[in-house]
Amino acid sequence: MAERTSHRAAPEHTHPDEVPVLTALAALADPVRIRLVRELAGSPEWSRSCGSFDVPVGKAALSHHFAVLRGAGLVEQRDEGPKRVNRLRRTEFEARFPGLLTLVLREEPTL
Repeated sequence: MAERTSHRAAPEHTHPDEVPVLTALAALADPVRIRLVRELAGSPEWSRSCGSFDVPVGKAALSHHFAVLRGAGLVEQRDEGPKRVNRLRRTEFEARFPGLLTLVLREEPTL
């Protein structure tokens, strides 16, 4: 029996040092992406596959949201077998934009 391999390309990543502030802010302006970042922040690195997030979007939209987060230097992804797993680039992003991630991750007061 032939071994099954994935034909999808490895994700491209942008280092936070290469990200303009407006790109970072735009990536963090979407409620779905904020939710992804917050869930990643509360999870061990490389423990969350893309399909493990409870967000109100389909697979194609979710892929787009992760591409935006990668492009903004917020998320790093790698393939582990058939799954693509994620980690929040907290240290690198914090070095580039001190305090921004802390503000994003802070709980909003409820009215």
